[in-house]
Amino acid sequence: QVQLVESGGGLVPAGGSLRLSCTASGRTSVSYVMGWFRQAPGKEREFVATISSRGSSTLIADSVKGRFTISRDNAKNIIYLQMNSLKPEDTAVYYCAAGAYYSVISTSYTYWGQGTQVTVSS
Repeated sequence: QVQLVESGGGLVPAGGSLRLSCTASGRTSVSYVMGWFRQAPGKEREFVATISSRGSSTLIADSVKGRFTISRDNAKNIIYLQMNSLKPEDTAVYYCAAGAYYSVISTSYTYWGQGTQVTVSS
């Protein structure tokens, strides 16, 4: 079992920055691929970013490429999502997820956090 807890969400003006954190616990949490997804009201959950278990590979969604960065600190069991140049359309609940496969598909991830709200004002 892996437990995931997100933090760092909040209200930010357009153009601002936020850094989300996801703290993982569990015996083998560092061996999992980690991902960030988001879900806006009335929309389906969408892929944002993923990082391999050792952090050597990352994949960022086109919609946030150049603005968002994913990283991980396996010594601390924390995964980060640095979000810069935020836009109102980035407003969503952001979820951290852990899985065995490097994937952009949400069903590939087994464990999920409870989510953290990010609101970008125009």
